[in-house]
Amino acid sequence: MCPLNITFLPLSPQVIEPREVFQKCDLALLHTPHCLGSGEVMISSIGDPRGNGKGGFVLLDAETFEVKGNWERPTQAAPMGYDFWYQPRHNVMMSTEWGIPKYFVDGFNPADLGKGRYGRRLNVWDWTTHCLLQSIDLGEDAIPFEIRFLHNPDAAHGMVLATLHGSVFHFHKTQDGCWTADKVIEIPKKVVSGWILPEMPALNTDFVISLDDQFMYMSNFLHGDIRQYDITNPFCPKLVGQVFVGGSIQKGGVVTVLEDSELNCQPEPFMIQGRKVYGGPQMLQLSLDGKRLYVTNSLYTSWDKQFYPELVREGSVMLQIDVDTEHGGLCVNQDFLVDFGKEPCGPARAHEIRYPGGDCTSDIWV
Repeated sequence: MCPLNITFLPLSPQVIEPREVFQKCDLALLHTPHCLGSGEVMISSIGDPRGNGKGGFVLLDAETFEVKGNWERPTQAAPMGYDFWYQPRHNVMMSTEWGIPKYFVDGFNPADLGKGRYGRRLNVWDWTTHCLLQSIDLGEDAIPFEIRFLHNPDAAHGMVLATLHGSVFHFHKTQDGCWTADKVIEIPKKVVSGWILPEMPALNTDFVISLDDQFMYMSNFLHGDIRQYDITNPFCPKLVGQVFVGGSIQKGGVVTVLEDSELNCQPEPFMIQGRKVYGGPQMLQLSLDGKRLYVTNSLYTSWDKQFYPELVREGSVMLQIDVDTEHGGLCVNQDFLVDFGKEPCGPARAHEIRYPGGDCTSDIWV
């Protein structure tokens, strides 16, 4: 195991009680936080306290963590919520939609498809007035998930995952000042047996863009691979690297792949330092120099239990993927392993990865 230099700082934790958020904002299931130039912290919501979909935003005082209220105007919340990103120089914020919480918090049920219970819209907001201006339809049950603008603060381009479809949309500003989105990546579903549906989507659940806006890295939670795309031309991404680190289609598992337009055979089970890794690649973080990609493999408790029960039993890991930033290419660093299954109160499952002081998934230049 690679030694880690960890510094423990004294903590003064402050708990924001759910009841305070319920009463002041009528929001629940908070998800993505971003710092604002105003000195506030903004957090997106997935729903309301009753389990309905509601895409609103909570504002906190960054010094006291007092809940100040909603960012969006009254009655202006989106029908559903999840992630968001803003680009002040274009006076815009974009938000995404997972679904209606009461239908997915206990797991994924195919019977909910086609009933408007999963998200389909990319929502466009006026950054100054806090009004919802436009909704871009990415398709029924698309589940627009993670979203990122390019890091260049002048850029009017970004990417958003359509997770249940296994696709990526490039969104950009048009000459008339509106926004549009075009599908630029689509990962073919695999025809399978032994799974919940006859076709298995990639379930691309996270991605990160390098600080120079050259590469995009994406995790496929079910298929088990991480992909590197050259997005120098965001209208036409090019696949330049790929590595498998788990997933549901490994040899010897309960799933048999019957038709696969990408692979000739099912991947071998992923092992590192004698440990078999369960689960699929999920949250990503990239070093500031773009040469080290870190990945954890837990998505959401009920979905972890449903798709990867061994992950719940054994705990998750954090891996390091070495990146070729000149020609493209990904390789697992066999000397690096953080095994959360060995935690004293474990087995634990790790999710978000952050650098102190800013990183590729949280920094927004104004």
